[in-house]
Amino acid sequence: MAEFTTGEAVALELPIARIPTRATAFLVDVVVQIMLATALFVLTVSVLLPSGADTAWLNVAVLVTIVGVLVGYPVICETASRGRTLGKLMLGLRVVRADGGPIDFRHALTRGLAGAIVDFWMLGAFGAVAVLTSMCSPNARRVGDVLAGTVVVHAQRSLPVPLLAVAPPWLAGWAEPLPLAMLPDELALAVRQYLSRFRTLTPVVQHELGSALVGAVCARLQVPVPGGYPPLQVLGAVIAERQRRALPPPMFPVFGPVPLRVGP
Repeated sequence: MAEFTTGEAVALELPIARIPTRATAFLVDVVVQIMLATALFVLTVSVLLPSGADTAWLNVAVLVTIVGVLVGYPVICETASRGRTLGKLMLGLRVVRADGGPIDFRHALTRGLAGAIVDFWMLGAFGAVAVLTSMCSPNARRVGDVLAGTVVVHAQRSLPVPLLAVAPPWLAGWAEPLPLAMLPDELALAVRQYLSRFRTLTPVVQHELGSALVGAVCARLQVPVPGGYPPLQVLGAVIAERQRRALPPPMFPVFGPVPLRVGP
């Protein structure tokens, strides 16, 4: 078991997936990838040969098919299913962020590229690197997990429904174009903890801590601090926009925003 503090300031214990289970899921995925690569190659050849393509085109087709399957399969599956491939689904595993939250395309792409290059294939000695790094990591993280900031866990327990921040309308337009990919998960977690505990803080701490967080957030996003607005509203606008981009659209009408309002 490992303890995570989610982006909603919720303590959560999840069982870490260890090497035997992950290896079994990986083998299932390899079988699926071989079948997928074979089907794609046959389809490509059936299109190229009648058109009179030479050997160079066939070599390119083989290379593109192999790379596309090795990287594209895990990236597409983990992005679409929030952390699962077919092998992980069969073994009850899921990839989550280091804070216990769901992953997105950025995390899946980092894991997919690292898996193809370092952990398993090009430099990975058919998985030896992944096994060694997992054995040396307390949370069984391979190189791709370290680079992406992710952990593979058993998914029998569902993740908690997130609290949804509600941005003040007068700051929604300011927050919409912000480059939030530049905001680290650790800083976003600190902001979420500040918002969720705001009413328990003294007025002095509310202002001083909030101002420090606003300064840190705007510095990382490389934007000026919006003047005339209290820190609560600025931070709420940032987190609300971050949630709008990260959470699937059905999340909002189904669960509705939990009263974590940042306006008057």
